[in-house]
Amino acid sequence: MRPTPNWELKGCCNQDQKIFIITVLVCTVVILALWRTFLMTPFKLITVFLHELSHAIACKLTCGTVEGIKVNADEGGSTITRGGIYCCILPAGYLGSSFWGMILILASTNHITALIATGCFIASLLIVLFIAKNWTLRGLCIGFIIFLAVMWVIQAQTGVRLVRYTILFIGVMNSLFSIYDIFDDLISRRVKTSDAEKFAEVCPCCNGVGWGIIWAIISLAFLGGAVYLGLLLMTY
Repeated sequence: MRPTPNWELKGCCNQDQKIFIITVLVCTVVILALWRTFLMTPFKLITVFLHELSHAIACKLTCGTVEGIKVNADEGGSTITRGGIYCCILPAGYLGSSFWGMILILASTNHITALIATGCFIASLLIVLFIAKNWTLRGLCIGFIIFLAVMWVIQAQTGVRLVRYTILFIGVMNSLFSIYDIFDDLISRRVKTSDAEKFAEVCPCCNGVGWGIIWAIISLAFLGGAVYLGLLLMTY
C-alpha cells in the first residue's frame, strides 16, 4: 500500500530537509551578492542558454523550425526560428527557464535523479553545440560539459555530493535569473526589444510591463513550488 503524501509537511524538517532549505538560501544569497561580478558570468550564460533553448523547444513543439541559437558574451542571446506559434514561443524563454530551474532543484533532492539530470544536461549541451551560431555558445557548451564531467568524477572518487549541489545551484540560478532579469530589463530600463514587450504586441490585452510582472510572479511560484515539492519528496 502506497504511503499517503505528506502534503502538510508534518514533522518537517529532518536533517536532509534542513540541509536542503539552508543550501537553497545560501545559493540565493551568494547569487544575489555576486550578481554583478565576473564569478556569476558563466552561470548567467548557462541560464541564458536554457532561456534560448526553451524558445527553441516551444518552436519545435508548435511545428516551427529552429535555424540556430546564439548566446552572447554580454549575457544576451537570441533564437532564430521560422514558423511555429509566436505567442507560445515568446513567453517560453522566461517561463521555460523557470520551469527548468524547478526541475533541476527537484532533481537535486536525490542522488540518482541528480545524476540523471546532469546526464540530460550534458546531452542537451552536446546537441546545441552543433546548432550554435557563435563561438560564445560553443565555448559555453564545451566548458560546462567539462565542468559537469569533472564534478561527476570528483563525486565518484570522494563521495562528496558535488553533482547535487551543482545542479541545485544552477536550478536556483535559473529561477532567480528569470525574476531579476524581467524587472531589471523591463521595469528599470524598459527594454523595448524584451520578450514581454514583443508579446504585448501580439497580445495587447496587457502592456509589456504587465506581462513582465505576470511572468515574474509565475517564475516566483515555480521557485516556491520547487522548494515545497523538494521538501515533500524528502519525507519519503
